[in-house]
Amino acid sequence: MSEERADIAEDDLGSSPSRITNPELRFEAQRAFVWAAVIGAIVLAIYISQSLLVIFGAMVFASMIDGGARLLGRVLPLGRTWLVMIVLLATALFFYWLVIFAGSQISREAAALPGIIEAQIDVTLQWMQLQGFDIRQTDVQNVAGSLVSGVGTVTRAIGGLLGGMTTVMLITIIGIYIALEPQLYERGVAWMLPRHRREWFYGTVSRMGYTMRRLMAGRLVGMVFEGLFTWIMLAIYDVPMAALLAILTGLLAFIPNLGALIAGGLMVLVGFSGGTDMGVYTIFVYFLVQTFDGYVVIPLIAKKTVDLAPALVLAAQLIMGILFGILGLFLADPLMAMIKVALERRAEKNDADEQASLAESE
Repeated sequence: MSEERADIAEDDLGSSPSRITNPELRFEAQRAFVWAAVIGAIVLAIYISQSLLVIFGAMVFASMIDGGARLLGRVLPLGRTWLVMIVLLATALFFYWLVIFAGSQISREAAALPGIIEAQIDVTLQWMQLQGFDIRQTDVQNVAGSLVSGVGTVTRAIGGLLGGMTTVMLITIIGIYIALEPQLYERGVAWMLPRHRREWFYGTVSRMGYTMRRLMAGRLVGMVFEGLFTWIMLAIYDVPMAALLAILTGLLAFIPNLGALIAGGLMVLVGFSGGTDMGVYTIFVYFLVQTFDGYVVIPLIAKKTVDLAPALVLAAQLIMGILFGILGLFLADPLMAMIKVALERRAEKNDADEQASLAESE
């Protein structure tokens, strides 16, 4: 009886409408399932893209901490936890000095900066009107308002000042955890991969970490150099708001291409508020700082490791800025560097597989 029931169950299973017996139809159904899974993964990635970007920002922050800890480890025979804590303490002390000791002067200059910029824009518009350009202040205000409205639309995910502070706090906390025990998270991701792909994964992660540390080292050195050199050169000529312009120049140096243009525009506008000679001098300072930083400082540190095409970086910044606002703008360059490393590793693996197959055929 039991054998007959088993045969009947097998017959019912074979004739089930959910079972595809035709091999071609089964293959097409599998293809449809794969495409549906890919589309679902893309939709999910878009839905959680802001969270993924925060996690990537934490990884960038962790690489900066890791780089500082590795440098300290060359001179201090301490454990990794202590080295990381020293780096974090030094960073906290720097920001404390920036807020407490330099905050009063910078806040006064920051309050006066919008008025100076607005006045210089009015002067520029008047000069252009004298030259025959039909440009009115209302037109500029409308364009500026449209830009501000667009930026506000794409940055609503961050959610204003409170959301921005929350984002920074999340990046900082997650980055500290990753910097303290990076191997723990590497093993966790590798555990989810097939065994034959884990070696390739570890090699890729190692190269990504090395590339990110070199890239961030170049950024930090460039920020410090541009900030200090700008402050010295502007202070020599008694340019107004030299400290504020130096800090803005240093911070904006983290964003390649666009950051330098924004910092240079602010510097020149403030310079021309003190006269034509001062304005020409600020133009000279801007080109001197950018030329030395672009052709001497950055190549010595990061160009041999991270050689990204400027047009590609600029395009990535524009796309990431539109999609994710200021956070995407800051992380566009590191993201492109990681994508490049992943593609290079993939190409190396394909070349190795082809050489292995050729050797076996011979």
